[in-house]
Amino acid sequence: MRIWLLLLLFCLGAPAMAQQVATSTGPVRIEQMLDGLDTPWAIAFLPGGGYLVTERGGTLRSVVNGKVRKVRGVPGVHRKGQGGLLDVMVPRDFAASRELFLTYSKRQRGGAGTALAVGRLSADAARLTDLRVLFEAAGGFSGGRHFGSRVIEAPDGRLFLTLGERGTPTSAQDRANHNGSVIRLNRDGSVPAGNPFVGQANIRPEIWSWGHRNPQGAALDGAGRLWVAEHGAQGGDEINRIRRGANYGWPVISYGRHYSGARIGEGTSKPGLEQPAFYWDPSIAASNMMIYSGRLWPQWRGDMFVGSLKFDMIARLGGRPLREAERIAAPETERVRDVAEAPDGTIWFLSEGRGAVYRLSPR
Repeated sequence: MRIWLLLLLFCLGAPAMAQQVATSTGPVRIEQMLDGLDTPWAIAFLPGGGYLVTERGGTLRSVVNGKVRKVRGVPGVHRKGQGGLLDVMVPRDFAASRELFLTYSKRQRGGAGTALAVGRLSADAARLTDLRVLFEAAGGFSGGRHFGSRVIEAPDGRLFLTLGERGTPTSAQDRANHNGSVIRLNRDGSVPAGNPFVGQANIRPEIWSWGHRNPQGAALDGAGRLWVAEHGAQGGDEINRIRRGANYGWPVISYGRHYSGARIGEGTSKPGLEQPAFYWDPSIAASNMMIYSGRLWPQWRGDMFVGSLKFDMIARLGGRPLREAERIAAPETERVRDVAEAPDGTIWFLSEGRGAVYRLSPR
């Protein structure tokens, strides 16, 4: 056992030698911060230094002062297909509350659904305590596809959670379940009184917007507005600005086609259904997104950085109307699952293909 542990620590060891990647700002330094990970899914930063990484199989790792720990006490996950331990979010009051929020696929009667839990991280970043499930999607859906899911802390402290339609497209238009929606919760998991469908029959009161396929990315802009990146079908990845009570159309409208090549729904537009701010054709297999502060690269202020699982790169978008301005690609950008800005303004990303964490910084 001791030899196995030493080997694990060696694999999750010190950063590798830095390389460079070409960008519109000139060469940028790229360095490996952590490797040996099994399907890394999300990264979040701790105040005062350190960070957390989820692995889809059910492991949460903390890295503080260069020490890598496997965090105990995480919720059990239903690992099937795209399901498992998914997002991790560190709230703004973490220094006082020590709370972490985790999303994951939870076993349910008839299958599994996306769930949100909260727990307190110990002072040594080695254990979660007081774990509570705040929300789980209405059950009854089997299969291993389209769980979402990202959790975002809104400026008012409430929580947004993205949920996929679980591979059942028509359920995204049925508000009697949570599939294919963005939901809004109070921090304790209760339903805010200002949600658009509170008190309406046969509609889940947590729903904030609906008609989404598989929103795997979410971020707030400088004005506190919520945006999501949706993993679409062929030619149907989207960036959407999320509005209260809005229907984003899946599967009634789409700019993509089914993988069989068949047409989706009724076309690309219909009255009452939202249009994307941007869409990709062909699809890039969009993952998470980040909206950059401009701290280290002022020319990128307000730009969106979106990971690609298909084309092994990070897409940078900006302008009005929104457009793809650049693709940042290197051997390290293999199946980019997450992109995040660190407190110091450096850009970090997870390579699912390489099982590693990387950092972009000025030369």
